[in-house]
Amino acid sequence: MVRGEPIEVSDGVFVISDNRVPIVPNIGIVIGDHAALVVDTGIGPRNGRYVLDQAKRLAGDRHLYVTLTHFHPEHGFGAQAFKGAATIIYNATQRTELRHKGAAYAEMFRGLSPAVAAELADVRFVEPDVTYTGEAEVDLGGRTVALREVGPAHTLGDQIVLVDDRVLFGGDLLENRMFPIAPYFPPHDTDVDVRRWITVLDQLLDLDPAIVVPGHGEVADTSLIRDVRDYLDHVGTETARLRARGATADEAADVIGEDAGSRWSTWEHPEWTNFAVRAFYHALPTT
Repeated sequence: MVRGEPIEVSDGVFVISDNRVPIVPNIGIVIGDHAALVVDTGIGPRNGRYVLDQAKRLAGDRHLYVTLTHFHPEHGFGAQAFKGAATIIYNATQRTELRHKGAAYAEMFRGLSPAVAAELADVRFVEPDVTYTGEAEVDLGGRTVALREVGPAHTLGDQIVLVDDRVLFGGDLLENRMFPIAPYFPPHDTDVDVRRWITVLDQLLDLDPAIVVPGHGEVADTSLIRDVRDYLDHVGTETARLRARGATADEAADVIGEDAGSRWSTWEHPEWTNFAVRAFYHALPTT
């Protein structure tokens, strides 16, 4: 499912594009003088091995690190391919979230299609070699990469990866020409924090990166962060307005979904607006 050659988007920073294929993320490979870092692994061991092979080809005999933007299957369930071949780094919340939710998410994703089920057939969860809280720096030689916990937002353990204060890997905090994925799945998983997600995007705008790599979709600039932020702010504002007027969550989702589909008509997967509205609706204080 992960396919194609890594493309250099900045000096020493490569992306294996998702090519807008569902259940495939953008993968990062960052090359320094003496080490290299992989950002996300793809879904399942076969995709993980493909990413590892591409990283080894670029890195040569450099030491390898791998980290995840968040724990979701298409981003991190290929990590087992890296065990013993790279130093695996998670933030502590990611590790906990994977332990608590990994099996359920694997089962949910297996139900998406036979092809996805095949990728996950031999999945095995591995523990990180290194965990951190807050922020960590990885010195690759000649460039420094900052790993920063920013959740809860899309997930509890969201992490951004910032290379030389210039290139930002945002994971599923950001999608390009796709409606943001709000994984609000009551009663099983309601940890998405859509209100705080907006705050996180404001923080990312303050970083002013030159290059922004979303979880899915084309590499962009800071305008992508602003677009996603404006969408979430609009959905949150409209949800609060409609609830104050007595609308149910279903009614608000119908109205806002139709409006968002018109406003952002070039974006794919409008069904995610329904989930975002419900997350905002149930996050509003009760009176």
